[in-house]
Amino acid sequence: MGTFEIKGFDKLEKQLKRMEKGAKELDGQHDVSFSELFTVPFMQKFTKFSSFDELLAAGGFKVKSNEDFEAIPDADFDKHIASVTKFKNWEEMLGEATEQYICKKLGL
Repeated sequence: MGTFEIKGFDKLEKQLKRMEKGAKELDGQHDVSFSELFTVPFMQKFTKFSSFDELLAAGGFKVKSNEDFEAIPDADFDKHIASVTKFKNWEEMLGEATEQYICKKLGL
């Protein structure tokens, strides 16, 4: 019987180690900034803006703190998100950004 060589296990092992490291970083509760979630590529792909701050400013929302952001009426923000992004509402936009953030951390 002949022998054969299987290649690619080193690459797979490195990928699995990156995923493990990313999973450990994601474990538990974390505060993730809007700039980490809503990266320039994300904003350019799904909105008319290059940053989350630009999106807020275009809606007339003055946000200097988490409290300011939390004070924005949900209906007003959802309407703004629907008008300037590819999402129906804030929850949908946040969900997509979170999913992409997790995938990036896991190296997917």
